[in-house]
Amino acid sequence: MMIAWLVVLFAGLIALIVAQRHLKPYLWTDLRLGLKLIKIGLRMECFKRFGGVFTLLDKFLYQARVQPNKPFIIFEGDVYTYRDVDIRSNKIARVFLKHEVLKKGDTVAMLMSNEPDFVCVWLGLLKLGCSVAFLNSNIRSKSLLHCFNSCSSKLLVVGADMLGPLEDIFPSLQEDNINIWVMGKSCSLPNVNYLSHHLEAASDDPIPTSFYAVKDLKSVAMYIFTSGTTGLPKAAVISELQAIKGCIGLWAFGATKDDIVYTTLPLYHSAASLIGVGGCIELGATCVLKKKFSASQFWNDCRKYNITIFQYIGELCRYLCNQPKVEGEKNHKVRLAVGNGIRSDIWKEFIDRFGDIKMCELYGATEGNISFINYTGQIGAVGRANILHKMIFPFELIKYDIQKDEPIRNAKGWCEPVKKGETGLLISQVNNKNPFFGYAGSKKLTERKLLCNVFKEGDVYFNTGDLMMQDQYDFLYFRDRIGDTFRWKGENVATTEVADTIGALDSVKEVTVYGVIVPGHEGRTGMAAVILKPDHRLDEKKLYEHVVANLPGYACPRFVRILKAIEITGTFKQQKFKLVEEGFNPSVISDPLYYFDAAQKSYVPMTNEMYDRILNNHLKL
Repeated sequence: MMIAWLVVLFAGLIALIVAQRHLKPYLWTDLRLGLKLIKIGLRMECFKRFGGVFTLLDKFLYQARVQPNKPFIIFEGDVYTYRDVDIRSNKIARVFLKHEVLKKGDTVAMLMSNEPDFVCVWLGLLKLGCSVAFLNSNIRSKSLLHCFNSCSSKLLVVGADMLGPLEDIFPSLQEDNINIWVMGKSCSLPNVNYLSHHLEAASDDPIPTSFYAVKDLKSVAMYIFTSGTTGLPKAAVISELQAIKGCIGLWAFGATKDDIVYTTLPLYHSAASLIGVGGCIELGATCVLKKKFSASQFWNDCRKYNITIFQYIGELCRYLCNQPKVEGEKNHKVRLAVGNGIRSDIWKEFIDRFGDIKMCELYGATEGNISFINYTGQIGAVGRANILHKMIFPFELIKYDIQKDEPIRNAKGWCEPVKKGETGLLISQVNNKNPFFGYAGSKKLTERKLLCNVFKEGDVYFNTGDLMMQDQYDFLYFRDRIGDTFRWKGENVATTEVADTIGALDSVKEVTVYGVIVPGHEGRTGMAAVILKPDHRLDEKKLYEHVVANLPGYACPRFVRILKAIEITGTFKQQKFKLVEEGFNPSVISDPLYYFDAAQKSYVPMTNEMYDRILNNHLKL
């Protein structure tokens, strides 16, 4: 009898396991991640109740105390330990204490490229209780000045290699009596301060805790700029809470203190600064920092520094796949790649070619209150939303009218969720536990990102602007962006900013800018449809020089189309859908069509031969 019962019990267990694998194949993986999230939540709550708020800076100081000799940053072969960075950031803070009138809560802007001093200045300012604003090192003139002013910065710290962009805005900064601190030892501009000179004599005594102690996780830690639909970059408010969330990304994917992380992405973005450098601080790991991504040097660097994790955007992986094949491409120690925006075909090709590397895709807007991580390695998915995730970060995918550019509301005025397998607009509920901090400056910028009275009276949701699809297994897939923003070269491009720049030319009457798909490339590349004023012609060279001088490289339109008129919708919005569908094919478009030719430093007439070369990836965009 006992044997019979054991057989029945064993058979029942087998049936349960089979049923679980069939109906809930990701149950145990979901539970493991859920326990991790609960653990980090309990840790933050304990610090809040018994030791105050524990910030990114506190975590760095802890690492510098318990493992001072551990390499923190490796840059161009030079090693900087946690103690080295702690001491140098103390010196930087001491210089500002002595020579600047800075108080807790002030904002200081940084215009610096990837280098160890970016991290040292950042931490030094945090030690003074200041918020930092990371200026995009690609933007110029009007946009750069706008970014500086939008977050009410008290002073500007400039890298030695960023003096060119500084010259564009220097007169305006002087008029406003803004102090400028340059990391280099010389500069042609008058009345600037040289941080390097003062550091030699500065004390490295630790800064008292009272300067940087934080009482609330909602306090502003930094500003990171993101392109939106308003024409100019917006200063996204990054709270201490958001900074901590960003820093646990590597940990959530299974990284440890023994990992060596390769960061080639720009530090002015949250991916590199918070997930990359901040993630290493959270773990106590080592970050190998690169000035700029190089496809030809990538794997040699990975072997040289024993890299185990690297950060990516989709384009980076595509560039690596486009490199000539060589022997020993799988001869490396990389086990994880963390990033976003990789296409499914590139994903598969990358793994087949470079070895068993787990691609850890993630999703999250810089300013957003929602994020996803693909912790199972499902190819093509940006993340997965299990029951626990949705309890912590309530979100919905709602029906959206692409042509009207607005959510679809039913007869009662409420939005409606899409079914699984259907594409919808991703929105995330805003509440006390899941706040949206918005943007510095105009309140209207923040309000535009919110949807009110969505499912009931008084509810508020953050509008991500992204169309997504959730399948039957709860994996989420990115489909497209709505509105006047598209993504190219890993950057968001605001079409209104590009249109305003081109529209400033005397010959231009009207302009509309949109993104077009280029086979084999991530995202969409910029195209401008232009109407010229009567009796004016396009000056191809002048247009090229104008956009290069006033826009970041990734925002310069690769194609220009001359139109006689631009169709508008019933609500007087420019009708772009037909233009987008026609793309940049000269055999389809009868209007004059031009291509951005960097070699000739001019826009040149687009030909069928050039079109074919672009499709075959023989002409670089």
